Amino acid sequence: MSSDDTVRAFPARSIDTYSALTPDRAEAVLRLLGEAARVDGQQPVSEQGRLQLRGGTRPGVSHLLLTVEGEPAGYAQLEDTDPVEAPAAELVVHPAHRGHGHGRALGSALLAASGKRLRVWAHGGHPAARHLAQVLGLTLFRELRQMRRSLTDLELPAPTLPEGVTVRAFAPGKDDAAWLAVNAAAFAHHPEQGSLTQRDLDARKAEPWFDPAGFFLAERDGELVGFHWTKTHAEEGLGEVYVVGVRPGAQGGGLGKALTTIGLRHLAAQQLPAAMLYVDADNKAAVSVYERLGFRVHETDLMYRTET
Repeated sequence: MSSDDTVRAFPARSIDTYSALTPDRAEAVLRLLGEAARVDGQQPVSEQGRLQLRGGTRPGVSHLLLTVEGEPAGYAQLEDTDPVEAPAAELVVHPAHRGHGHGRALGSALLAASGKRLRVWAHGGHPAARHLAQVLGLTLFRELRQMRRSLTDLELPAPTLPEGVTVRAFAPGKDDAAWLAVNAAAFAHHPEQGSLTQRDLDARKAEPWFDPAGFFLAERDGELVGFHWTKTHAEEGLGEVYVVGVRPGAQGGGLGKALTTIGLRHLAAQQLPAAMLYVDADNKAAVSVYERLGFRVHETDLMYRTET
């Protein structure tokens, strides 16, 4: 959520809702997101949200496009796919169009579309977004931390794998189903990561950053028990601990730490100066592991929700 909430009369404003965006509309929204990211220093919409801009209709996903005199000035995405949780949303107003109440208009449209059961991300936790959440009657309930550490001074001991565990690279196509199953089991408690589908995996495999050599799978007796998928942000000169997962029943033996170390060594070998990761603030065990590995909080994303 990156926006404003000042209310002013704006008769030329309109908000249209689409189940899918045409290629032209998707490109216009991506340009809007790029300009907001340049000004704010933070992507206003998550990777999953940006991937869902293209590729046609996705069940439960709606796109709200705010235009001023026919030009895109704001965007919101609403995803209603969780059988328990309220629909989740992200929204942004173009920097050149802030200060006209467009953020409040988009937020109100999201509340109406969700039946006033809504969760909204505020990436970066900017004060204006926090204020907008308050105006919309939303309360804070989740904190996602981005942590970073230098890779130029990486001095980690050699990883120690549990007995019988070996590690190899992901084989696209061959390993898809097994990885999706372990990912779903490892993140059954996680509303975004645990719900990834083959379509979501295919979208990521099609991205320029995808490199199976940096996607590590841990096996025992031919069965997948854990993984560490790394990612490279070439423009920013950043490596990412994209996702580390361990299958239930294989946890507690040091596999997660070993996989994290393997991935960090891989990223350091790419001559990347720093690494980043995302972790929920209330996941104390994971935060503690990452802190011991030298990671420190860089910035914070906040999620707000309605109280009903």
